[in-house]
Amino acid sequence: MKKALFIAFLLIGIATQAQNKNTVEKPQIVETACGECQFGMKGNGCDLAVRIDGKPYFVDGTTIDEHGDAHAKDGFCNAIRKAAVTGKVENNRFKATSFTLVKQK
Repeated sequence: MKKALFIAFLLIGIATQAQNKNTVEKPQIVETACGECQFGMKGNGCDLAVRIDGKPYFVDGTTIDEHGDAHAKDGFCNAIRKAAVTGKVENNRFKATSFTLVKQK
């Protein structure tokens, strides 16, 4: 009986961790760029995306145009940048609660 309870608690803990993996509460540094131009995502134009753990997600909560000229030399359509973000992955999109570009050196 004790072994069964232990296994049940272990499985509940693993399930909880899997759910929380998609939520970013403290700022995490991620790659960001135009999903179509830089990450090869299918879309209807130039849209902001982030790459978390190697997987790209379109972003809700901010837009590509809120962070400068996307078609400039260092813009999202021509370069992959870094950003500090918080939010969560929901319905295969990143719902940003904060999004701050990291200054390039």
